[in-house]
Amino acid sequence: MRMTTLCLVLGLLPALSVAAPVPADSPTGIAFPEGYQDWRVISVSHRHDNNTLRIILGNDQAIQAGRAGETTPWPDGAILGKMVLKDTAHDAWDTALVPAAFVHAEFMVKDSARFEDTGGWGFARWLGRDLKVFGEDASFAQQCFACHTPMKDNDYVFTDPVVLP
Repeated sequence: MRMTTLCLVLGLLPALSVAAPVPADSPTGIAFPEGYQDWRVISVSHRHDNNTLRIILGNDQAIQAGRAGETTPWPDGAILGKMVLKDTAHDAWDTALVPAAFVHAEFMVKDSARFEDTGGWGFARWLGRDLKVFGEDASFAQQCFACHTPMKDNDYVFTDPVVLP
């Protein structure tokens, strides 16, 4: 099931490259990364509590660090992106979960000096297909950081890069 989901989610990436609006910067000063659709997949995850699939992408620095096993800590300049989509059963294969509606995009930007108060990570989120900025001010990042605090020993990151043969 997991490999089926991984294959189906990875097959979705070209479809994500549909033209999207240019969103405003997040309240934490992070701009929505241009060209993220061409980033490579670091991992995928599924949340049972809200029935979402997550495609975790990385910029070149993140991919290089992940492949080298240098993620504790991740290097400054690494950006992790998470594309969150509702899940649904495949029309012809009801035991396979496939992506449905786009929910939101999240990005974590590693900059130890700029984001010292949040473990060296800047957090940003944009909601829906129209990419509406999440958070009224920069304080929302403290909520993100609080959620990531249990992962302190993993540089505050839940995702481990997938190891492929």
